[in-house]
Amino acid sequence: MSAPAQPRRIVQRGLWFEELETDVVYEHRPGRTITEADNVLFTTLTMNTQALHLDAAFSEQLPPFHQRLVNSMFTLSTLVGLSVAQLTQGTIVANLGFSDIAFPKPLFHGDTMYAETVIIDKRESKSRQGEGIATFAHTARNQHGDIVATAVRKTLVRKEPSRP
Repeated sequence: MSAPAQPRRIVQRGLWFEELETDVVYEHRPGRTITEADNVLFTTLTMNTQALHLDAAFSEQLPPFHQRLVNSMFTLSTLVGLSVAQLTQGTIVANLGFSDIAFPKPLFHGDTMYAETVIIDKRESKSRQGEGIATFAHTARNQHGDIVATAVRKTLVRKEPSRP
């Protein structure tokens, strides 16, 4: 009697450099509902004592929002994080830099963030064989479709390893 055949395995990963397509919108799902605990933890972990993130009584007094705002660095981190599973899980070498970061509207506790990415440029690395440079334009929207954050991120991405 022969042993049963082992099933083929597929490991979740991001895309190799060659698989990245420019001028395509990659929608990252599911979204992420932001909680008060998320905001307070991130804000205190990063030593950001801004009362607009931590002090409800203070924030309620201030126009135009009259409530605490989600820390914009948490918003940026979550925007990038939402893209990882689909684009860079296990295939990125390094982030090379961020630019054009903007927060046109705030996020509040209870808002849900959805992210999307367009690859606006890619080229082979001149100095690192087997790697390429990809530039991502990330956009975050709340549950109403309002843009709450944008950022351009340049990354070093692995090419697909040679197959034996």
